[in-house]
Amino acid sequence: MEESPTKPPISCWTQISSFKMTFWESYKKKPFSYWILLLLSSAAMLIAFPASSLLSRLYYANGGKSKWVISWVAVAGWPLTALILIPTYFFLQTRPTPFTLKLTLSYILLGILSAADNLMYAYAYAYLPPSTASLLASSSLIFSSLFGYFIVKNKLNAAIINAIVIITASMIIIALDSNSDRYGNVSKAQYAIGFIWDIIGSALHGLIFALSELVFIKLLGRRSFHVVLEQQATVSLIAFIFTTIGMILNNDLKGMKMEASHFKGGESSYYLILIWGAVAFQLGVLGGTAVLYLSSTVMAGVLNAVRVPLTGIAAVILLGDPMSGFKILSMIITFWGFGCYIYGNFSVNKFSSQQSVLRGTV
Repeated sequence: MEESPTKPPISCWTQISSFKMTFWESYKKKPFSYWILLLLSSAAMLIAFPASSLLSRLYYANGGKSKWVISWVAVAGWPLTALILIPTYFFLQTRPTPFTLKLTLSYILLGILSAADNLMYAYAYAYLPPSTASLLASSSLIFSSLFGYFIVKNKLNAAIINAIVIITASMIIIALDSNSDRYGNVSKAQYAIGFIWDIIGSALHGLIFALSELVFIKLLGRRSFHVVLEQQATVSLIAFIFTTIGMILNNDLKGMKMEASHFKGGESSYYLILIWGAVAFQLGVLGGTAVLYLSSTVMAGVLNAVRVPLTGIAAVILLGDPMSGFKILSMIITFWGFGCYIYGNFSVNKFSSQQSVLRGTV
């Protein structure tokens, strides 16, 4: 019996050519306006999120003290989303999604969780360098994968599990390098608090992501652009209300004027940092929302992977962030972990598509 001839291995150049052909075919299928919008959305993610992180740290570096103020700034830009949402009802001839009891309660829960999440991240930016805070925040990928598996029944494969292990290892490396990574005016206890709250905030962020996906599946049943904007605007508004209540109870709303008077650079610098911080964060959220709608979670994962080193490099250049060999190693390992996650997610989506095609042909 003759053995079947083995197929020759596919060369790297062949794979590159195949990728270029696939990309060109995808490009021709979409109008030029689609690619312009995707480019602008990607740029918003890559510029606005790092800018928001740097502005948060700049607030604390120049005399800001309140954690509630920074968490308030993260949702104070919610009217920007509403301003983009309202015209879609007229131009796209869509109607607002009716608020059922379950949907309303879901949005309230997500709003409260988002307010708590922003407060936890505020502690991270108060005590950690922006490059470290962004690296630790990338662990939200671990938790979104795990919560997605248990809550939404998303699939996990070896590549995604490998990504979870790799990113966890990078977090451990940062923890071991805390002495060289700490600002001079930050104590060991404060650094530990920032580190812990950043990890817990990332876990909560992963939970919010999974619950948001569950709302789309169970209650909305669709993921059109205006529905995604509705969820973002409503959840941000609820988070804004709860954060404002927290600021009032903590007397931080009244304390802003006094804080501004003692701020390095004066009151104008104080308010400009807060205003641009609110705008930058909301633009990043809108960019991320558009990328998820126009492309996929894989594309959003790629941009998140690129965003981590961008934040670190910008923090080193603009704020003089400490950058040790351990942190560079952690950044490289995190980037590797993102790569594994993207590949794993792509494999899961490809397998699901193939299964759908097979079911359609039976």
